[in-house]
Amino acid sequence: MTDRAADLLIRAGAVHTLVPGQPPQRALAVRGDRIAAVSPDPSGLDDRVGARTTVHDLPGATVLPAFDDTHTHLILAGYGAHDVPVQEARTIPEFLDLIRQRATTTPEGEWIRTTTNWQELNLAERRLPTAAELDRATDRHPVLVKRGGHNDVVNTYALRLAGITEDTPVPPGGVIGRDGDGHLNGRLVDNAMPLVERLLPDPDRARRIEGLRLAGGQYAATGIGTVRDCAVTPDDYAVLLAAREAGALSTRVRALISALGLTSKAQVEDLLDAMEDWRDGSDPWLRVWGVKFGLDGGLEAGATEEPYACDHAFSGTLTWDPDALVEAVEAVVRRGWRVGTHAYGDRAVRILLDVYERVLQRNPGLPAGTMVMEHGGLAGPEQRARAVALGVPVTIQQPLLHDTAEVEEGFWGPERVARLFPARGWLDLGAQVSAGSDFPVGQFGAMRSVWGMTTRQTVIGVKGPEHAITYDEALTLHTTQAVRLLGEESLRGTLTPGRLADLTIWDLDPALCHGDALRDLNPTHTFVGGLLVTPDGMR
Repeated sequence: MTDRAADLLIRAGAVHTLVPGQPPQRALAVRGDRIAAVSPDPSGLDDRVGARTTVHDLPGATVLPAFDDTHTHLILAGYGAHDVPVQEARTIPEFLDLIRQRATTTPEGEWIRTTTNWQELNLAERRLPTAAELDRATDRHPVLVKRGGHNDVVNTYALRLAGITEDTPVPPGGVIGRDGDGHLNGRLVDNAMPLVERLLPDPDRARRIEGLRLAGGQYAATGIGTVRDCAVTPDDYAVLLAAREAGALSTRVRALISALGLTSKAQVEDLLDAMEDWRDGSDPWLRVWGVKFGLDGGLEAGATEEPYACDHAFSGTLTWDPDALVEAVEAVVRRGWRVGTHAYGDRAVRILLDVYERVLQRNPGLPAGTMVMEHGGLAGPEQRARAVALGVPVTIQQPLLHDTAEVEEGFWGPERVARLFPARGWLDLGAQVSAGSDFPVGQFGAMRSVWGMTTRQTVIGVKGPEHAITYDEALTLHTTQAVRLLGEESLRGTLTPGRLADLTIWDLDPALCHGDALRDLNPTHTFVGGLLVTPDGMR
Protein backbone atom coordinates (compact mmCIF):
# COMPACT_ATOMS: atom_id res chain seq x y z
CA MET A 1 0.00 0.00 0.00
CA THR A 2 1.31 3.43 -0.88
CA ASP A 3 0.62 4.81 2.61
CA ARG A 4 3.10 2.21 3.96
CA ALA A 5 5.76 2.89 1.32
CA ALA A 6 9.26 3.40 2.68
CA ASP A 7 11.68 6.05 1.48
CA LEU A 8 14.58 3.65 1.99
CA LEU A 9 14.77 -0.14 2.20
CA ILE A 10 17.96 -2.02 3.05
CA ARG A 11 18.30 -5.76 2.64
CA ALA A 12 21.53 -6.98 4.26
CA GLY A 13 23.34 -10.00 5.58
CA ALA A 14 22.89 -8.72 9.13
CA VAL A 15 21.19 -5.71 10.69
CA HIS A 16 22.50 -5.42 14.24
CA THR A 17 19.84 -3.47 16.11
CA LEU A 18 21.85 -3.46 19.38
CA VAL A 19 18.69 -4.36 21.28
CA PRO A 20 19.87 -6.81 23.97
CA GLY A 21 18.91 -10.35 23.10
CA GLN A 22 17.55 -9.53 19.64
CA PRO A 23 19.18 -11.62 16.88
CA PRO A 24 20.41 -9.93 13.71
CA GLN A 25 17.68 -8.78 11.35
CA ARG A 26 17.90 -8.90 7.55
CA ALA A 27 15.83 -5.93 6.37
CA LEU A 28 15.27 -2.38 7.53
CA ALA A 29 12.83 0.24 6.24
CA VAL A 30 13.04 4.00 6.71
CA ARG A 31 10.22 6.50 6.30
CA GLY A 32 11.09 10.16 6.61
CA ASP A 33 13.83 10.49 9.21
CA ARG A 34 12.74 7.46 11.25
CA ILE A 35 13.13 3.71 11.15
CA ALA A 36 9.76 2.30 10.14
CA ALA A 37 10.35 -1.44 10.51
CA VAL A 38 12.90 -4.24 10.72
CA SER A 39 12.50 -7.86 9.73
CA PRO A 40 14.48 -11.11 10.16
CA ASP A 41 13.48 -12.02 6.59
CA PRO A 42 15.37 -10.20 3.81
CA SER A 43 12.09 -10.10 1.85
CA GLY A 44 9.97 -9.36 4.89
CA LEU A 45 9.53 -5.65 4.16
CA ASP A 46 9.03 -5.87 0.40
CA ASP A 47 5.44 -4.77 0.82
CA ARG A 48 6.83 -1.35 1.78
CA VAL A 49 8.49 -0.79 -1.60
CA GLY A 50 6.79 1.95 -3.59
CA ALA A 51 7.57 4.27 -6.46
CA ARG A 52 9.67 6.57 -4.26
CA THR A 53 11.56 3.84 -2.38
CA THR A 54 15.34 3.64 -2.70
CA VAL A 55 16.36 0.01 -2.31
CA HIS A 56 19.83 -1.19 -1.30
CA ASP A 57 20.05 -4.92 -1.86
CA LEU A 58 23.30 -5.88 -0.11
CA PRO A 59 23.20 -9.52 0.95
CA GLY A 60 26.79 -9.50 2.18
CA ALA A 61 26.64 -6.24 4.12
CA THR A 62 26.43 -5.51 7.84
CA VAL A 63 24.27 -2.68 9.16
CA LEU A 64 25.04 -0.93 12.47
CA PRO A 65 23.80 2.24 14.14
CA ALA A 66 25.78 5.34 13.25
CA PHE A 67 28.44 6.08 15.85
CA ASP A 68 28.67 9.01 18.26
CA ASP A 69 32.05 10.64 18.94
CA THR A 70 31.36 11.88 22.46
CA HIS A 71 34.43 14.08 22.80
CA THR A 72 35.81 15.74 19.70
CA HIS A 73 36.29 19.16 18.12
CA LEU A 74 34.38 19.59 14.87
CA ILE A 75 34.95 23.34 15.05
CA LEU A 76 38.72 22.80 14.87
CA ALA A 77 38.27 20.28 12.07
CA GLY A 78 36.27 22.90 10.17
CA TYR A 79 39.04 25.44 10.58
CA GLY A 80 41.54 22.81 9.48
CA ALA A 81 39.81 22.45 6.15
CA HIS A 82 41.34 25.83 5.19
CA ASP A 83 44.34 26.20 7.52
CA VAL A 84 47.97 25.47 6.59
CA PRO A 85 48.18 21.63 6.52
CA VAL A 86 51.30 21.28 8.65
CA GLN A 87 50.41 17.68 9.51
CA GLU A 88 51.95 16.88 6.12
CA ALA A 89 55.41 18.09 7.21
CA ARG A 90 58.10 15.69 8.36
CA THR A 91 60.77 18.25 9.21
CA ILE A 92 60.72 21.77 10.59
CA PRO A 93 62.03 23.19 7.27
CA GLU A 94 59.07 21.51 5.51
CA PHE A 95 56.77 22.87 8.24
CA LEU A 96 58.10 26.39 7.70
CA ASP A 97 57.92 26.06 3.94
CA LEU A 98 54.19 25.29 4.10
CA ILE A 99 53.70 28.50 6.09
CA ARG A 100 55.95 30.39 3.70
CA GLN A 101 53.87 29.22 0.74
CA ARG A 102 50.68 30.41 2.41
CA ALA A 103 52.29 33.77 3.10
CA THR A 104 52.78 34.34 -0.64
CA THR A 105 48.99 34.29 -1.15
CA THR A 106 47.97 36.05 2.07
CA PRO A 107 47.81 39.86 2.25
CA GLU A 108 50.42 41.35 4.54
CA GLY A 109 49.20 41.81 8.11
CA GLU A 110 46.56 39.08 7.89
CA TRP A 111 46.73 36.09 10.22
CA ILE A 112 48.06 32.72 9.09
CA ARG A 113 46.83 29.70 11.05
CA THR A 114 47.89 26.07 10.93
CA THR A 115 45.97 22.86 11.36
CA THR A 116 46.04 21.35 14.83
CA ASN A 117 46.19 17.59 14.21
CA TRP A 118 49.93 16.99 14.33
CA GLN A 119 52.57 15.95 16.85
CA GLU A 120 56.07 17.35 17.10
CA LEU A 121 57.52 13.87 17.54
CA ASN A 122 56.51 13.18 13.95
CA LEU A 123 59.00 15.85 12.89
CA ALA A 124 62.61 14.77 12.41
CA GLU A 125 63.70 17.36 15.00
CA ARG A 126 61.11 15.98 17.50
CA ARG A 127 60.24 19.41 18.87
CA LEU A 128 57.96 22.37 18.30
CA PRO A 129 59.10 25.21 16.04
CA THR A 130 60.11 28.47 17.73
CA ALA A 131 59.06 32.06 17.20
CA ALA A 132 62.41 32.80 15.60
CA GLU A 133 61.93 29.98 13.10
CA LEU A 134 58.40 31.12 12.31
CA ASP A 135 59.82 34.58 11.69
CA ARG A 136 61.93 33.08 8.92
CA ALA A 137 58.78 31.76 7.26
CA THR A 138 57.21 35.23 7.37
CA ASP A 139 57.78 38.40 9.35
CA ARG A 140 54.98 40.22 7.53
CA HIS A 141 52.09 38.20 8.95
CA PRO A 142 51.10 37.18 12.47
CA VAL A 143 51.33 33.38 12.60
CA LEU A 144 49.41 31.09 14.95
CA VAL A 145 50.63 27.50 15.07
CA LYS A 146 48.27 25.28 17.05
CA ARG A 147 48.98 21.77 18.26
CA GLY A 148 45.92 20.16 19.78
CA GLY A 149 43.82 22.25 22.12
CA HIS A 150 46.39 23.20 24.75
CA ASN A 151 49.42 24.55 22.87
CA ASP A 152 50.10 27.52 20.62
CA VAL A 153 53.34 28.75 19.09
CA VAL A 154 53.34 32.23 17.55
CA ASN A 155 55.88 34.35 15.73
CA THR A 156 57.34 37.65 16.89
CA TYR A 157 54.78 39.62 14.87
CA ALA A 158 51.96 37.97 16.86
CA LEU A 159 53.73 38.46 20.19
CA ARG A 160 54.14 42.14 19.36
CA LEU A 161 50.46 42.51 18.40
CA ALA A 162 49.43 40.91 21.70
CA GLY A 163 51.78 43.13 23.69
CA ILE A 164 53.57 40.11 25.14
CA THR A 165 57.03 40.97 26.40
CA GLU A 166 59.48 39.28 28.72
CA ASP A 167 57.83 41.26 31.55
CA THR A 168 54.28 40.10 30.81
CA PRO A 169 52.77 38.37 33.88
CA VAL A 170 52.00 34.69 33.32
CA PRO A 171 48.24 34.11 33.66
CA PRO A 172 47.28 31.63 36.41
CA GLY A 173 46.98 28.18 34.84
CA GLY A 174 49.06 29.17 31.82
CA VAL A 175 52.61 29.14 30.51
CA ILE A 176 54.48 31.74 28.47
CA GLY A 177 57.39 29.79 27.01
CA ARG A 178 61.02 30.81 27.18
CA ASP A 179 64.20 29.39 25.71
CA GLY A 180 67.30 28.33 27.59
CA ASP A 181 68.46 31.94 27.80
CA GLY A 182 65.17 33.09 29.30
CA HIS A 183 63.90 34.79 26.14
CA LEU A 184 60.39 34.34 24.72
CA ASN A 185 60.19 31.38 22.36
CA GLY A 186 56.63 31.96 21.16
CA ARG A 187 55.01 29.11 23.03
CA LEU A 188 51.73 29.69 24.90
CA VAL A 189 50.04 26.97 26.94
CA ASP A 190 46.48 26.71 28.30
CA ASN A 191 45.37 29.96 30.00
CA ALA A 192 48.10 31.93 28.22
CA MET A 193 46.66 31.15 24.78
CA PRO A 194 43.88 33.79 24.96
CA LEU A 195 46.55 36.49 25.16
CA VAL A 196 46.97 36.01 21.41
CA GLU A 197 43.85 34.17 20.31
CA ARG A 198 41.60 37.05 21.42
CA LEU A 199 43.14 39.05 18.56
CA LEU A 200 42.11 36.66 15.80
CA PRO A 201 39.56 38.26 13.50
CA ASP A 202 36.28 36.54 12.83
CA PRO A 203 36.84 34.54 9.64
CA ASP A 204 34.53 34.79 6.68
CA ARG A 205 31.20 33.15 7.59
CA ALA A 206 30.78 31.40 4.23
CA ARG A 207 34.31 30.01 4.44
CA ARG A 208 33.67 28.64 7.90
CA ILE A 209 30.41 27.01 6.84
CA GLU A 210 32.20 25.36 3.93
CA GLY A 211 34.87 24.12 6.34
CA LEU A 212 32.21 22.57 8.57
CA ARG A 213 30.59 20.93 5.56
CA LEU A 214 33.88 19.35 4.53
CA ALA A 215 34.83 18.32 8.06
CA GLY A 216 31.42 16.85 8.82
CA GLY A 217 31.62 14.79 5.65
CA GLN A 218 34.97 13.43 6.79
CA TYR A 219 33.50 12.33 10.13
CA ALA A 220 30.52 10.74 8.39
CA ALA A 221 32.80 8.86 6.00
CA THR A 222 34.23 6.99 9.00
CA GLY A 223 30.81 6.04 10.37
CA ILE A 224 30.22 8.92 12.79
CA GLY A 225 26.72 10.40 12.72
CA THR A 226 26.81 12.59 15.84
CA VAL A 227 29.62 14.62 17.39
CA ARG A 228 29.77 16.10 20.86
CA ASP A 229 31.98 19.14 20.25
CA CYS A 230 33.67 19.96 23.54
CA ALA A 231 34.87 23.53 23.00
CA VAL A 232 32.40 25.75 21.14
CA THR A 233 32.52 29.51 21.68
CA PRO A 234 29.35 31.59 21.34
CA ASP A 235 30.66 32.86 17.98
CA ASP A 236 31.30 29.26 16.91
CA TYR A 237 27.74 28.32 17.80
CA ALA A 238 26.39 31.16 15.69
CA VAL A 239 28.33 29.67 12.76
CA LEU A 240 26.92 26.22 13.51
CA LEU A 241 23.41 27.69 13.45
CA ALA A 242 24.15 29.26 10.08
CA ALA A 243 25.58 25.96 8.80
CA ARG A 244 22.44 24.18 9.94
CA GLU A 245 20.29 26.74 8.16
CA ALA A 246 22.37 26.26 4.99
CA GLY A 247 22.03 22.45 5.13
CA ALA A 248 25.78 22.13 5.57
CA LEU A 249 25.83 19.80 8.60
CA SER A 250 26.57 16.18 7.75
CA THR A 251 26.59 15.05 11.38
CA ARG A 252 24.40 15.92 14.31
CA VAL A 253 26.17 18.30 16.70
CA ARG A 254 25.87 18.50 20.48
CA ALA A 255 27.83 21.56 21.57
CA LEU A 256 29.57 22.26 24.86
CA ILE A 257 29.92 26.02 25.13
CA SER A 258 33.49 26.77 26.15
CA ALA A 259 34.38 28.30 29.50
CA LEU A 260 38.07 27.56 28.80
CA GLY A 261 40.23 30.48 29.85
CA LEU A 262 37.65 31.76 32.35
CA THR A 263 38.67 31.83 36.00
CA SER A 264 35.72 33.25 37.96
CA LYS A 265 32.03 32.69 38.58
CA ALA A 266 31.27 36.22 37.32
CA GLN A 267 32.82 35.44 33.93
CA VAL A 268 30.82 32.21 33.75
CA GLU A 269 27.59 34.06 34.60
CA ASP A 270 28.23 36.36 31.64
CA LEU A 271 28.68 33.31 29.41
CA LEU A 272 25.44 31.81 30.72
CA ASP A 273 23.61 35.05 29.94
CA ALA A 274 24.78 34.73 26.34
CA MET A 275 23.47 31.15 26.21
CA GLU A 276 19.90 31.93 27.20
CA ASP A 277 18.66 32.10 23.60
CA TRP A 278 19.85 28.54 22.97
CA ARG A 279 17.69 26.67 25.45
CA ASP A 280 15.37 25.30 22.75
CA GLY A 281 16.74 21.82 22.18
CA SER A 282 14.12 20.61 19.74
CA ASP A 283 16.33 20.50 16.61
CA PRO A 284 17.63 16.93 16.30
CA TRP A 285 20.59 18.14 14.21
CA LEU A 286 21.99 20.88 16.43
CA ARG A 287 21.62 21.71 20.10
CA VAL A 288 23.62 22.89 23.11
CA TRP A 289 24.54 20.11 25.53
CA GLY A 290 26.02 22.29 28.28
CA VAL A 291 29.21 24.09 29.37
CA LYS A 292 32.83 22.92 29.10
CA PHE A 293 35.42 23.62 31.81
CA GLY A 294 39.07 22.64 31.94
CA LEU A 295 40.72 21.83 35.26
CA ASP A 296 44.24 20.89 34.17
CA GLY A 297 46.49 20.94 31.16
CA GLY A 298 46.92 18.38 28.42
CA LEU A 299 49.83 16.14 27.51
CA GLU A 300 52.48 18.48 28.91
CA ALA A 301 50.59 19.90 31.89
CA GLY A 302 48.09 17.35 33.17
CA ALA A 303 47.98 17.63 36.98
CA THR A 304 49.50 14.50 38.54
CA GLU A 305 49.92 13.22 42.09
CA GLU A 306 53.58 12.34 41.46
CA PRO A 307 56.15 14.54 39.69
CA TYR A 308 56.79 14.23 35.98
CA ALA A 309 59.36 11.73 34.79
CA CYS A 310 61.15 14.47 32.84
CA ASP A 311 61.04 17.09 35.63
CA HIS A 312 60.85 15.99 39.25
CA ALA A 313 59.96 19.52 40.31
CA PHE A 314 56.80 19.63 38.11
CA SER A 315 53.42 17.98 38.66
CA GLY A 316 51.33 19.69 36.00
CA THR A 317 49.09 22.73 36.05
CA LEU A 318 45.64 23.41 37.47
CA THR A 319 43.72 26.01 35.48
CA TRP A 320 41.07 26.69 38.16
CA ASP A 321 41.20 27.26 41.89
CA PRO A 322 39.00 24.39 43.19
CA ASP A 323 36.86 26.66 45.40
CA ALA A 324 36.24 29.01 42.47
CA LEU A 325 35.38 26.05 40.25
CA VAL A 326 32.75 24.88 42.74
CA GLU A 327 31.07 28.28 42.48
CA ALA A 328 31.32 28.31 38.67
CA VAL A 329 29.96 24.79 38.20
CA GLU A 330 27.16 25.51 40.63
CA ALA A 331 26.21 28.60 38.64
CA VAL A 332 25.85 26.43 35.54
CA VAL A 333 23.80 23.61 37.06
CA ARG A 334 21.51 26.01 38.87
CA ARG A 335 20.55 27.45 35.49
CA GLY A 336 19.63 23.97 34.30
CA TRP A 337 22.65 23.30 32.07
CA ARG A 338 25.02 20.35 32.24
CA VAL A 339 28.78 20.46 32.78
CA GLY A 340 31.68 18.60 31.21
CA THR A 341 35.10 19.19 32.77
CA HIS A 342 38.49 18.25 31.36
CA ALA A 343 40.49 16.33 34.00
CA TYR A 344 43.45 14.42 32.63
CA GLY A 345 46.01 13.71 35.35
CA ASP A 346 45.19 11.74 38.51
CA ARG A 347 45.48 14.83 40.74
CA ALA A 348 43.00 16.65 38.50
CA VAL A 349 40.64 13.67 38.61
CA ARG A 350 40.71 13.64 42.42
CA ILE A 351 40.16 17.38 42.69
CA LEU A 352 37.36 17.36 40.11
CA LEU A 353 35.51 14.66 42.04
CA ASP A 354 35.95 16.78 45.18
CA VAL A 355 34.42 19.72 43.30
CA TYR A 356 31.52 17.66 41.94
CA GLU A 357 30.86 16.12 45.34
CA ARG A 358 30.59 19.55 46.92
CA VAL A 359 28.23 20.74 44.18
CA LEU A 360 26.05 17.65 44.66
CA GLN A 361 25.93 18.22 48.42
CA ARG A 362 24.90 21.83 47.94
CA ASN A 363 22.37 21.01 45.20
CA PRO A 364 20.58 17.77 46.11
CA GLY A 365 18.34 16.30 43.45
CA LEU A 366 20.40 17.24 40.39
CA PRO A 367 19.41 15.03 37.44
CA ALA A 368 21.68 12.04 36.88
CA GLY A 369 24.54 12.77 34.51
CA THR A 370 24.45 16.54 35.05
CA MET A 371 28.22 16.67 35.66
CA VAL A 372 30.58 14.68 33.43
CA MET A 373 34.29 13.95 33.65
CA GLU A 374 35.99 14.45 30.31
CA HIS A 375 38.96 12.08 29.83
CA GLY A 376 39.65 10.90 33.39
CA GLY A 377 42.94 9.82 31.87
CA LEU A 378 44.81 8.60 34.95
CA ALA A 379 41.77 7.74 37.09
CA GLY A 380 42.93 5.02 39.49
CA PRO A 381 40.77 2.42 41.26
CA GLU A 382 39.85 4.68 44.19
CA GLN A 383 38.79 7.59 42.00
CA ARG A 384 36.92 5.33 39.58
CA ALA A 385 34.92 3.96 42.51
CA ARG A 386 34.23 7.52 43.71
CA ALA A 387 32.99 8.56 40.28
CA VAL A 388 30.61 5.61 40.13
CA ALA A 389 29.33 6.27 43.64
CA LEU A 390 28.72 9.94 42.76
CA GLY A 391 27.00 9.04 39.49
CA VAL A 392 29.56 10.93 37.40
CA PRO A 393 29.81 9.70 33.79
CA VAL A 394 33.18 9.69 32.04
CA THR A 395 34.20 10.04 28.41
CA ILE A 396 37.38 8.26 27.24
CA GLN A 397 39.41 8.72 24.06
CA GLN A 398 41.57 5.78 23.04
CA PRO A 399 42.72 7.45 19.77
CA LEU A 400 44.34 10.16 21.89
CA LEU A 401 46.44 7.54 23.67
CA HIS A 402 47.27 5.81 20.39
CA ASP A 403 48.62 8.96 18.74
CA THR A 404 50.39 10.54 21.72
CA ALA A 405 51.83 7.60 23.68
CA GLU A 406 55.41 8.44 22.77
CA VAL A 407 54.97 12.11 23.68
CA GLU A 408 53.36 11.21 26.97
CA GLU A 409 56.02 8.69 27.95
CA GLY A 410 58.52 11.52 27.80
CA PHE A 411 56.53 13.44 30.39
CA TRP A 412 55.02 10.73 32.58
CA GLY A 413 57.05 7.58 31.96
CA PRO A 414 55.80 4.25 30.57
CA GLU A 415 54.03 3.01 33.70
CA ARG A 416 51.61 5.93 33.88
CA VAL A 417 51.00 5.95 30.13
CA ALA A 418 50.01 2.27 30.31
CA ARG A 419 47.35 3.22 32.88
CA LEU A 420 45.66 5.84 30.74
CA PHE A 421 41.97 5.40 29.86
CA PRO A 422 41.34 2.21 31.89
CA ALA A 423 38.20 1.13 30.04
CA ARG A 424 38.16 -2.36 31.52
CA GLY A 425 38.27 -1.03 35.06
CA TRP A 426 35.51 1.49 34.41
CA LEU A 427 33.19 -1.10 32.90
CA ASP A 428 33.83 -3.69 35.59
CA LEU A 429 32.64 -1.14 38.18
CA GLY A 430 29.46 -0.45 36.22
CA ALA A 431 30.51 3.11 35.35
CA GLN A 432 28.67 5.13 32.75
CA VAL A 433 31.33 5.35 30.04
CA SER A 434 31.23 6.57 26.46
CA ALA A 435 33.96 6.97 23.88
CA GLY A 436 35.36 9.47 21.42
CA SER A 437 38.53 10.62 19.70
CA ASP A 438 39.53 14.04 21.09
CA PHE A 439 40.40 15.08 17.54
CA PRO A 440 42.67 16.88 16.73
CA VAL A 441 44.83 15.18 19.37
CA GLY A 442 43.56 11.75 18.30
CA GLN A 443 42.30 10.66 14.88
CA PHE A 444 38.54 10.28 14.63
CA GLY A 445 37.01 7.16 13.13
CA ALA A 446 34.37 4.69 14.27
CA MET A 447 36.36 1.48 13.87
CA ARG A 448 39.71 3.13 14.59
CA SER A 449 38.42 3.80 18.10
CA VAL A 450 36.93 0.31 18.49
CA TRP A 451 40.22 -1.22 17.32
CA GLY A 452 42.17 0.84 19.82
CA MET A 453 39.96 -0.06 22.77
CA THR A 454 40.11 -3.78 21.94
CA THR A 455 43.88 -3.91 21.34
CA ARG A 456 45.37 -1.00 23.38
CA GLN A 457 47.69 -0.53 20.41
CA THR A 458 49.60 2.77 20.18
CA VAL A 459 52.25 4.26 17.90
CA ILE A 460 54.87 2.65 20.15
CA GLY A 461 53.19 -0.70 20.73
CA VAL A 462 50.56 -2.14 23.06
CA LYS A 463 50.16 -0.17 26.29
CA GLY A 464 48.16 -1.51 29.24
CA PRO A 465 46.61 -4.62 27.62
CA GLU A 466 44.79 -5.37 30.88
CA HIS A 467 42.58 -2.35 30.16
CA ALA A 468 41.34 -3.71 26.80
CA ILE A 469 37.62 -4.39 26.30
CA THR A 470 35.68 -6.53 23.84
CA TYR A 471 34.40 -5.51 20.42
CA ASP A 472 30.79 -5.61 21.61
CA GLU A 473 31.62 -3.45 24.63
CA ALA A 474 33.50 -0.95 22.49
CA LEU A 475 30.56 -0.77 20.11
CA THR A 476 28.17 0.21 22.91
CA LEU A 477 30.47 3.02 24.08
CA HIS A 478 29.89 4.75 20.74
CA THR A 479 26.19 3.88 20.44
CA THR A 480 23.86 2.93 23.29
CA GLN A 481 26.10 4.34 26.04
CA ALA A 482 26.83 7.46 24.01
CA VAL A 483 23.16 8.33 23.57
CA ARG A 484 22.65 7.71 27.28
CA LEU A 485 25.25 10.38 28.01
CA LEU A 486 23.39 12.75 25.70
CA GLY A 487 19.98 11.85 27.14
CA GLU A 488 18.77 10.66 23.74
CA GLU A 489 18.07 6.97 24.38
CA SER A 490 14.51 7.36 23.10
CA LEU A 491 15.74 8.93 19.85
CA ARG A 492 18.87 7.10 18.71
CA GLY A 493 21.41 4.40 19.42
CA THR A 494 19.44 1.30 18.42
CA LEU A 495 17.96 0.34 15.05
CA THR A 496 14.36 -0.02 16.15
CA PRO A 497 11.07 1.37 14.81
CA GLY A 498 10.50 4.96 15.85
CA ARG A 499 14.17 5.78 16.37
CA LEU A 500 15.97 8.26 14.12
CA ALA A 501 17.37 6.51 11.05
CA ASP A 502 21.06 7.01 11.87
CA LEU A 503 22.84 3.96 10.48
CA THR A 504 25.96 2.71 8.75
CA ILE A 505 26.50 -0.01 6.14
CA TRP A 506 29.75 -2.01 6.04
CA ASP A 507 30.75 -4.35 3.23
CA LEU A 508 32.65 -6.44 5.79
CA ASP A 509 31.38 -7.47 9.21
CA PRO A 510 33.56 -5.41 11.58
CA ALA A 511 33.23 -8.07 14.26
CA LEU A 512 35.17 -10.47 12.02
CA CYS A 513 37.94 -8.00 11.15
CA HIS A 514 41.16 -7.84 13.11
CA GLY A 515 44.33 -5.77 13.27
CA ASP A 516 44.85 -3.13 10.61
CA ALA A 517 41.80 -4.35 8.69
CA LEU A 518 39.54 -3.21 11.55
CA ARG A 519 41.52 -0.03 12.23
CA ASP A 520 41.18 1.17 8.65
CA LEU A 521 37.63 -0.06 7.97
CA ASN A 522 35.14 2.59 6.89
CA PRO A 523 31.47 2.16 5.97
CA THR A 524 30.22 2.24 2.41
CA HIS A 525 27.24 4.37 3.50
CA THR A 526 26.39 6.56 6.47
CA PHE A 527 22.81 7.75 6.87
CA VAL A 528 21.70 10.42 9.35
CA GLY A 529 17.96 10.85 9.67
CA GLY A 530 17.55 8.65 6.59
CA LEU A 531 19.74 10.95 4.49
CA LEU A 532 22.94 9.69 2.88
CA VAL A 533 25.70 11.93 4.26
CA THR A 534 28.85 10.15 3.12
CA PRO A 535 30.82 12.19 0.57
CA ASP A 536 29.30 10.63 -2.55
CA GLY A 537 25.85 11.56 -1.32
CA MET A 538 26.32 14.66 0.80
CA ARG A 539 23.30 16.66 1.88
